[in-house]
Amino acid sequence: MKKYDYIILGTGPAAYQFIKLLATQHKSILVIESGLFGGTCPNVGCEPKIYLDGAVQAALLSKRLEGHGIEQAAAMNWSQLMKEKKKRFTSWPDETKEIIGKTCDVISGSAHFINRQTIAVNQKYFQGNKIIIATGRRPHELSIPGAKFLHDSSDVLSLNKVPEHATFIGAGYVAMELATFLAAAGSQVTILVRGEQVLRHFYQKYSSDLVNRMMQRGIQFRFATEATRITQLSDKYVVELNQDSSLVTDYVVNASGRTPNIEKLDLSAAQIDYSSKGIDVDRHLQTNVKNIYAIGDVTSQDVPNLTTVAEFQARYLFNSLEKGLSQPIDYPAIGTGVFAFPQLAQAGVNPDSVSEDRDNFEIVEYELSQSSLYAGQREQGLLTVVYDKANYIVGVSEISTSAVNDVNYFVPIIGLRIRKNEWHRNVLPIYPALADKIEGILR
Repeated sequence: MKKYDYIILGTGPAAYQFIKLLATQHKSILVIESGLFGGTCPNVGCEPKIYLDGAVQAALLSKRLEGHGIEQAAAMNWSQLMKEKKKRFTSWPDETKEIIGKTCDVISGSAHFINRQTIAVNQKYFQGNKIIIATGRRPHELSIPGAKFLHDSSDVLSLNKVPEHATFIGAGYVAMELATFLAAAGSQVTILVRGEQVLRHFYQKYSSDLVNRMMQRGIQFRFATEATRITQLSDKYVVELNQDSSLVTDYVVNASGRTPNIEKLDLSAAQIDYSSKGIDVDRHLQTNVKNIYAIGDVTSQDVPNLTTVAEFQARYLFNSLEKGLSQPIDYPAIGTGVFAFPQLAQAGVNPDSVSEDRDNFEIVEYELSQSSLYAGQREQGLLTVVYDKANYIVGVSEISTSAVNDVNYFVPIIGLRIRKNEWHRNVLPIYPALADKIEGILR
């Protein structure tokens, strides 16, 4: 039985970052991947999504400006766009495997624990002094009759032809983004929302505003609605609903959430604590088993499941295990966004969480549409800033065409705890861009 200093399960952003750092330490490393090398983000997640988003944003902005300096709105050619996307991304898993293979032993297969130090894969056994679980998450499976007809986000991001009508089950960021994409390409889109809210972790005023703007473009939302059965009708599908009604559609997307990839690991064989939320870890990213750690989306931590967070955890764990760092993990200011149209973005304190605590926080909303930048885009942008008692900016939320980049401007202000006068004394941003839109906020 071959023994390694490290056995790493998974090759997504958390594992990949950890592997890159660990490769400098001359350790013996075994990497096991059961799916696409590189994980969700570069293959069927954020990277191909943002690639498609470029054309989607351009087309929708041109439509908004039609008759206001643009004579004819751009028309998307989805099939052509998808060909270009596949040309860029198809080779990535093999290239990632090759890169990892330069410094590690690599096995393709589904691994499971035999005991606290032993992993089995492809009927072979390996021991690791330390085992890192970074198997990520996958789309949540719906247990309804006809579930075999459902597609997931991976399918949409490789869809060659746009369906005439697409139905999304769920209203998280995946549904809102991909619904925006297909609608921009010509699909009629319906989104089924289990409750009364979309994007529950975002500022609800702006989430509701996004729904209204999407509805104005013809996207339909059905709230308090659940799919109970799916049946095939010729070349279409009937989605039966909990309201004694149904709808006929061409394509059904399960966007009901994501679940940790833990079932095949046989965690109980190593006596690792876990739940439906993921693998339990402490503030050192250690499981209840001394030599086993977990990083990335597979953990049950109450932090956003983002590529940036996964990579931050990987850097922390490397410094902890190889550089002697003893402090528990301390997360920085985290920015997150929804690449719909318009975009939603936020960092730091969500205004909803402190709306009743006016003794310690001040919430101020700024209208951005009067700036020349947004006036030229015919945009109705809104930015909400949360100030604490000491007048530090501790949270921002925005809805606008460029909300993601705008909020990124605030992330260092929040994370570094820089006073407003200090910022202006040391920074002169480009004008007339964000500086024009938020004139006075930092003064």
